[in-house]
Amino acid sequence: MAKLTQLIDNEVFRVYATYATIVLLKMMLMSLITAYFRITRKAFVNPEDTASFGKGESAKKFLRTDPDVERVRRGHLNDLENIVPFLGIGLLYALSGPDLYTALLHFRIFAGARIAHTFAYLIPLPQPSRGLSWVAGYAVTISMAYKVLKTALYL
Repeated sequence: MAKLTQLIDNEVFRVYATYATIVLLKMMLMSLITAYFRITRKAFVNPEDTASFGKGESAKKFLRTDPDVERVRRGHLNDLENIVPFLGIGLLYALSGPDLYTALLHFRIFAGARIAHTFAYLIPLPQPSRGLSWVAGYAVTISMAYKVLKTALYL
């Protein structure tokens, strides 16, 4: 079994760790953006979150949905649906012995696509910008999965 120090010495693994950290931080940022929109739009889903705006009936008006908050939440959900598979498949890919340049290309395209997707969702940019950025990231994950299957299962 490989020791942790061997993984850290593996250049492809270090590249994976770098880009995995970038997309995880981007995903964590979505939580802060959601909180910002909830506070600035005064749109909460839990009664205890409205306590600073009053009690009883006066606080109930802040228990509502807001289109801007929901848009951010959908972007965050899309991150969860795409970044989590990237983390697992990307790790297996990094451990499958790919060429450094090819791995770097995969990881950079994925991270760039997810960042572009977030901007396209939050600004919002006209379609097909959001769709194309999603497809680019998804295609990278599929490409890495194919390489892992081809390497590990001899397909």
